Amino acid sequence: MTRRALIVRGGWDGHHPIAATDMFVPFLEQNGFEVAIEESNDVYADAERMSGVDLIVQAVTMSSISDDAVRGLRAAVEAGAGLAGWHGGIADSYRNSSDYLQLVGGQFATHPGRHPEDRPGDERDNYLDYTVQITGLGRDHEITAGIEDFTLHTEQYWVLHDDLIDVLATTTHPTQEYHPWRRPIVSPAVWTRLWGEGRVFVATPGHTPEVLADPNIRTIVERGLLWAARTP
Repeated sequence: MTRRALIVRGGWDGHHPIAATDMFVPFLEQNGFEVAIEESNDVYADAERMSGVDLIVQAVTMSSISDDAVRGLRAAVEAGAGLAGWHGGIADSYRNSSDYLQLVGGQFATHPGRHPEDRPGDERDNYLDYTVQITGLGRDHEITAGIEDFTLHTEQYWVLHDDLIDVLATTTHPTQEYHPWRRPIVSPAVWTRLWGEGRVFVATPGHTPEVLADPNIRTIVERGLLWAARTP
């Protein structure tokens, strides 16, 4: 049975929404999905179109969303469509919409930077070596089972979140003399969420296609897409 995946991409170009989402189109097609791509989130307001979608891959950093579109997105997920994404494409989208933020369950707050004397003056200012730690729940979950803790050199997301998410992996922001916080902060790095009849999957790593190509991240994202999708 063919299932339908809808990729909605755009927003800030620094997250490479076209190249990043193109990486996963062959995987979805190989797993029986018919893939449609939209460059505008206005599609969410089309109730007839959304009723036939089994998986929504959201890849729009920042930007804005209309009330009609966010209502349509929420309705689709509540009715059983999966919602999945990575990094700012899902966790830093539509800051103007509290209804969207509630749906996703976590929101980018910042990515702490390197030492001020070690910043080249571009996006690498926020590239750090950090560890993604699989939680006890994550060790048994189909998305992250068999994956051990691993390190990345990229942006480390600090995420504001609620208790309705199921955290499969975390990352810890240490204390540094050049930062104002005085105790380590643990943020979710991979999580799932049940919303009505639908499933939500979020991975915060994924700043560039190179990060998404990391074997651990790619495995987590691919498994997350399949987990989130509506089950026939």
